[in-house]
Amino acid sequence: MLENKKKLLLKTNLHPRNLHRERYDFKLLSTHFPPLSSYIKENDYGDESIDFFNPLAVLALNQALLKCYYKIDFWELPPDYLCPPIPGRADYIHYLADILGDSLADIRCLDIGVGANCIYPILGIATYNWNFVGSDFDSISIANAQKIANSNSILKDKLELRLQTTKNAIFHGIIKEGERFDITLCNPPFHCSANDAEKGSARKINNLKKQKIGKVVLNFGGQSNELWCDGGEEKFVLQLISESKEFANSCLWFSTLISKKEHLKNLHKALGKVNALEVKTIQMSQGNKISHLLAWTFVAASKRKSFNLTTKN
Repeated sequence: MLENKKKLLLKTNLHPRNLHRERYDFKLLSTHFPPLSSYIKENDYGDESIDFFNPLAVLALNQALLKCYYKIDFWELPPDYLCPPIPGRADYIHYLADILGDSLADIRCLDIGVGANCIYPILGIATYNWNFVGSDFDSISIANAQKIANSNSILKDKLELRLQTTKNAIFHGIIKEGERFDITLCNPPFHCSANDAEKGSARKINNLKKQKIGKVVLNFGGQSNELWCDGGEEKFVLQLISESKEFANSCLWFSTLISKKEHLKNLHKALGKVNALEVKTIQMSQGNKISHLLAWTFVAASKRKSFNLTTKN
């Protein structure tokens, strides 16, 4: 019976190397980050948990996870900025490692929209010792990410942050002439407007609580540029694909998360039009949420191992 219960508690939908496939060990986490203990209580099943609808509890959980598993001693966010669910973010990093395969030495990544939370560089550096450049057009995000980088020795000399000042651009103004990256990653804004973002959050909370709620309180937070943009996810990724062709010699692989499966058809067509040589679509899931990782390259398979790493700056 205990063995069957353990199997049920194992999150088999997460990547096999994900450190968060088992239930959270709240006693262990509280040992590493004592403030978490004030949010722990028994749930309806008699298990220790937190109120995942409480933004302060979610923040404390993330701080505990980052300290316990990734050696991050300082991780704070500006008010109302996105507090990302760590298991799903870790999955993205692990699947990128699978794509890179044998080319895991001295990896250099570009995180488009690094955010104030700086989560992908943290996970990539702590897990695989990768090097990162993180870009964002929000100066508060860049400043906070820099504060996180400066406050944690594990991130020292492994992360450079760049403010995007070129209007309506993704790679332009960020990738320097002659600069090379092994892979780019991006978690684009899901929604096309603030109203759409609020409706989406309300639907999610209604489904989880099985009751109608009034004003939406985002347990994971998020600023407008983190949650929505003009045209939403599909338009943003179409621009990402278009610009990637212009930087085909600068990056071995390009990638992005896709939250809405219905967008994949048009995005695959766009990748065909820019003559991507290989496209990978990987399904990812965390709980009831299913998303996809879309990755593509303009470098022929025979030339990938000899991709000119000597020009990485």
